[in-house]
Amino acid sequence: MQKRKYILSLITIFTFWNVGISMTQKNLSGEEIVKESQQAFYYAGKDMQAKVLMKLISKNGNERIRELTMLRLNDNNNDKQKYYMYFHQPADVRAMTFMVWKYTGKADDRWLYIPAIKLVKRIVADDKNSSFVGSDFSYEDVSGRDISDDIHTLKKEEKINSRNAFVVESVPKQASGAYFSRKVSWIDKETFLPLKEEYYDKRGDLYKTFTADKIENIQEIPTIMKRTMLDTQNGHRTEVSFTKVKYNVGLRDNLFSERYLRNPPREWIR
Repeated sequence: MQKRKYILSLITIFTFWNVGISMTQKNLSGEEIVKESQQAFYYAGKDMQAKVLMKLISKNGNERIRELTMLRLNDNNNDKQKYYMYFHQPADVRAMTFMVWKYTGKADDRWLYIPAIKLVKRIVADDKNSSFVGSDFSYEDVSGRDISDDIHTLKKEEKINSRNAFVVESVPKQASGAYFSRKVSWIDKETFLPLKEEYYDKRGDLYKTFTADKIENIQEIPTIMKRTMLDTQNGHRTEVSFTKVKYNVGLRDNLFSERYLRNPPREWIR
């Protein structure tokens, strides 16, 4: 009898727990969902180190390769962030470095060091929508877009690739500040990672599609290990694979400086 009561109690607890989670998720606004997604996608861990392989693939199947190391550091309050990237291959971009200082509520700072001419180039805010090293990802795609730049609306909930997802539409507050007129995102209800994103151009036509192709738990953190950005209008796509991903490795703030743009920190980019 006691055992039966214990089992019934557990069933009741789990039932209310699941209902509570469901109700909490259903009460989230579009902006709150996008904020959770940004945290899961761009801010996981205190810092991150990863090897990255980019494949730039034309409609005809021709490939160009980019190999790089990515370093990322969050500040204590998670409202600022820094990125550093060192390019290993191919020869025309070898030793090129890219750095981002990301802020909330104002334009990010971005720098590109071009070793062939020994020049540090400041990437102005207007260039944030330009292609990142010839890929289908923009500079803004790499480090994320400021949530406050868009109006986010929860449209519905549905399954995608057997995952329960929120479907959120994001519309820029200023049309001139984005390369898209609206974005539709399928955000995993469990991990809050973006499973798919559709970008529509100024005419309202589908322009680009992002997909999360492979997700793994790294140090118990759900991580998108492979992602693709497809230009649906010209058929070109960029496939990005992450390997050797590590979180909380102890990156120093001074690594993210112009000094290390010109003189890469060898112990972190090997």
